[in-house]
Order: sequence, then C-alpha cells, then structure tokens
Amino acid sequence: MFSKYKKADASAARPATAPQRAPSPALKAPTRATPAKPTPEDKDRKRKERLGELKVELHKRLLENLNLSALEHAAENDLRAEIQSIAAEALEEMSVVLNKEDRTQLNQELFDEVTGLGPLEPLLKDETVNDILVNGPKQIFVERDGKLQLTDITFKDERHLLRIIDKIVSAVGRRVDESNPYVDARLADGSRFNAMVPPIAVDGSLVSIRKFKKDKLGIDDLARFGAFTEEMAVYLQAAVACRLNIIVSGGTGSGKTTTLNALSSFIDNSERILTIEDTAELQLQQTHVGRMESRPPNVEGRGAVSQRDCLKNALRMRPDRIIVGETRGEEVIDMLQAMNTGHDGSMTTIHANNARDAVSRLENMIAMAGIEMPLKAVRAQVASAVNLIVQASRLQDGSRRMVSITELTGMEGEVISMQEVFRYERLGLQPDGKIIGRFTATGVRSHYSERFRQWGYDLPASLFEPNVGN
Repeated sequence: MFSKYKKADASAARPATAPQRAPSPALKAPTRATPAKPTPEDKDRKRKERLGELKVELHKRLLENLNLSALEHAAENDLRAEIQSIAAEALEEMSVVLNKEDRTQLNQELFDEVTGLGPLEPLLKDETVNDILVNGPKQIFVERDGKLQLTDITFKDERHLLRIIDKIVSAVGRRVDESNPYVDARLADGSRFNAMVPPIAVDGSLVSIRKFKKDKLGIDDLARFGAFTEEMAVYLQAAVACRLNIIVSGGTGSGKTTTLNALSSFIDNSERILTIEDTAELQLQQTHVGRMESRPPNVEGRGAVSQRDCLKNALRMRPDRIIVGETRGEEVIDMLQAMNTGHDGSMTTIHANNARDAVSRLENMIAMAGIEMPLKAVRAQVASAVNLIVQASRLQDGSRRMVSITELTGMEGEVISMQEVFRYERLGLQPDGKIIGRFTATGVRSHYSERFRQWGYDLPASLFEPNVGN
C-alpha cells in the first residue's frame, strides 16, 4: 500500500529517446559520462523524507484512534506502548518494513507529536542549547556557547509548524492567528516563547524560545566560568546584603536575568521579596517570595494587567525588596519611588550598552511615561534611587562577562556623578577567535565603604587595587 505514497518510477515516466546517430567520421565520439552514484547525504535525506511522510500518515491515524481527553492522565509508559501498538498495526497495513533504528526514531517522534512539541522536543531536552530560533518550517537554528548553528531538524510544512505553535499558546490561554499575529507565552518548564505568524511573518512563522535552565547558576558558578572574579563577587555580596539598589544593564542575551538570579542569592532568607515579570523567569531560592506576572489583554482587548499595575499593588503588600524582571516602560517611575521610599535593596534589569546609557534610558522612560518633571529633578530622583549599575555583555566570541560595576555617587550640578569600581579590559584576540582579557579594579575606593563597614562587611583596601584578578 505504501506504493501510493511513492513517486512514479522515473524511468517509466521518461519518454523514449530517439535512436542515437552514429558519430560522424570527422567527429570524435563523446565520452559517455558515468551515472552519478547517490552520496550518503542523498540517502540520508531520502530516508528522512520517507520517515517524514510516514510520520504524517501515522499521526493522522493516532488522532483517529487515541482518546485525546484521556492523555492527560495516562502514564508515559502506557502511552508509549499504545502509540507503538497503533504505529505497528498501521505499518503492517501499509506493507512498510522498517529497521529497528528507524522504527525507534519514528515511535519517539510520534510520541513527541502527541505529547510534546514535535520536532522541537529533542532541542528542548538538549542541555547544551540556550535558544531555539525557527525561521519558517525548513530552517531551525540553535544557540550553543553563544554561537548560532543551523540544525538539520525541520517541520513538514507551515501547517505543521502552526499546529505546534497553536498547541503551545492554547495551553496557556493565549491565541495566535491573522487578527492577532504575535504572541508571548511561557512553556510548561518556564522557557520563554515568542511567535509571529503570517501575514506579518513573510517567509513562514517565526518562533523564538529562550530556554529555562533547571539548574540555576550561582555566583560561584559564574565566577568559575569567568563571568567575573571572586573579588567582584565579594563586593557584590556586600552590596546586596547592605541593601543597595542595583540595576543590571546589558544587551539582549547578555545574561542580565542570570546575573540578577545570582545576585538574589545574597538576600537574607528572612526578608519578604516580591518579583514582577512579564514572563516569570527568576528562580529565587528564599523562603518568603511572592511572584507576579503581567497579563496581556483578552480577545475583547480587556483584562490586561501591566507590570506597573503589579508594582503599584506590590507596594501595598509590605515587601522588604521588590525585584522587577525588566524595566522597559512607565513602571520605571514606580520602581524608582519604591527604591526611594523604604524598599532598599530592590533590583531590576534594563537594556543599555553601558552605565551612562542606562541612566539615559531611565530618563527617557520617565519622559515616555508622561511624567512632566524638569530634567534636573528626574536626574536627582535617579541618583537618589539607584546605587549600583552592573553591566553585563556578550562578547564577540560568545562569552558573557560582567564588564563593569559602576557606583552612582550623587549629583554634580545637573549631572549624575558616577565612579567605576571594577572593569573588564580586553587585551587581544587568540587565533581561534577567543578574546584575551582580564578583570581589574580601577583603584577607586567604594563610595559605600562606610555603609559596608556599618553592616559588618569591612572590605579590605586591597580589594580595590588595580589588576585584581590577574
């Protein structure tokens, strides 16, 4: 029966060729070209195409035979056995014989289609993958060690990709279609999911998944990976424990959330912490943590709950610290006021290229929020609220570094005064593209040294001497 899925034999479909003439005596007979032998890549491609066709047909049969409402309560082993049984029966009816390897792969892919996210499931389970980027059904990239790589995984077609997208968003009560062509959601494991579908996505649906790491990276892990030095970690521990207000600044994918997670490990277990995020990603280990997540509007355009709404409500919930996953809009004014009015030790992240840019971004967000204040008053508010800016960066070799730690020390006239305490210096480039660099103190003693001492963190003067970390 499988013959009906095969293409007609190429030799049978080819029209009969005219009899060849004998070569002219004056001309040399052309050398007959030897037929090209199929390469291993061609064989593998045809094998994948064949398995893909089989998977589509078998998936239809599974949907016809499986009780989908009972899948939620079925044990994994029972479901696998049922899928294998239905697939084996269908293959027998179709007179298709597969070797053990292909049969195992087909059964796994069918299981992923029914219970998981189809072709994306192996990538989600791969611990080395940080990001999954889908550019249409035939092009899937992943990020490993800061570098993008094209995979050989594909979807059958655009309908297959849209079905997986719909499966993800419907599970969290969202929808995506022509009238609402983009969606932001969270997978069951906490991974961040974003999709944009046609007609906005021109060449096929676009999907971005920022994977959620089950094992949270702590300060010790980041120091071991070379993100910063132990001396910088000692300083940051004192800054968090002494309740300085901290902003983690950086570009997309620079490790801002990871750094914020690591810094939160220094918060005392007796403090009440409230977290506010668009997509819940923070993994705080303290006992007393209240997590909030904003919500987009429903189909009628109602029911939206913004980060600012959550932040206003959080101020009435007696928090010791407020942690905002990312400040990007009008909630900035409430965040700064919270930092100024008894919620010392609050933290957030912001998109900026350096500490001075981060301050400018705060000023711009206050202006975009419609708050009419003189620039000097805005800067005084920022200088009073923010104590420390930690700059994270992803370098050209894919490594992530804490390239600067800058203290805000107050106002000088109409300008916010800052001092850099630690920085990362680039020294060169290895032949393999790896960046050579070092962390060093700038030689400037911390503006908050007296505060550290009062809280029991008497940091030695040697910590701030240049070339620390060599």
